[in-house]
Amino acid sequence: MTVGIFASENIKLRKGKQKMGKIDTVLFDFDGTIMDTNKVILMSWQHTFRTLRNREESEDVLVKTFGEPLERTIKNFFPDIPTDEAIEVYGSYHRDNFGELISLFPGVKEMLAEVKRRGYKTAVVTSRLLNTTMQGMEKYGIDGYFDTVVTAEDTTRHKPDPQPVEVALAKLGSLPERSVMLGDTTFDIMCAKNAGVKAVLVSWSLALAGKDEKEMGDAAPDCIIDKPEDIFDII
Repeated sequence: MTVGIFASENIKLRKGKQKMGKIDTVLFDFDGTIMDTNKVILMSWQHTFRTLRNREESEDVLVKTFGEPLERTIKNFFPDIPTDEAIEVYGSYHRDNFGELISLFPGVKEMLAEVKRRGYKTAVVTSRLLNTTMQGMEKYGIDGYFDTVVTAEDTTRHKPDPQPVEVALAKLGSLPERSVMLGDTTFDIMCAKNAGVKAVLVSWSLALAGKDEKEMGDAAPDCIIDKPEDIFDII
């Protein structure tokens, strides 16, 4: 499996890029959308499985969990192990290696700068915790491009529930019908749709590589963009 590059060029679903109406707010998922965290996530899971199960897990199985809150995935993978213990095994490796194993997807920083230059309201809406979210954004100097950040610590319900997007919209003073969200997983797409926000899938998604509209069902996005700058074709 290709990790860390535009790995999903074979996504089959394509919809015409047309303006989505009067948009004034752009929301962004973090992992797999603006920041390439695929490698550190996969390596953290393999470390956890080696430590707790003395084996590695299939990458296909791991990728299917992308976008879930960590605690939920830990409980599903290791129901017989205290959740706090398993989270610490994962988290210690993740924290120690996060800064060295992440990178921005090509063109993202330039796109974010232009979004802000054009006056759109912006937010990160992520299932990640605040500490590493800010660490990644500050490392690459993109923290100043966002008006607010909503993490797993800001909500009691998580993607695909609409609450994370609703919290972001409330902080920004934005309306769902004038907002769009970019994401790379079905959790992102359904979170946006459930909140009444237009959902855009990025084609460099690792989680949805090769999926077509029929396979995605209700989680099919309103459209797909192939490059970060393509967002300006639809907003």
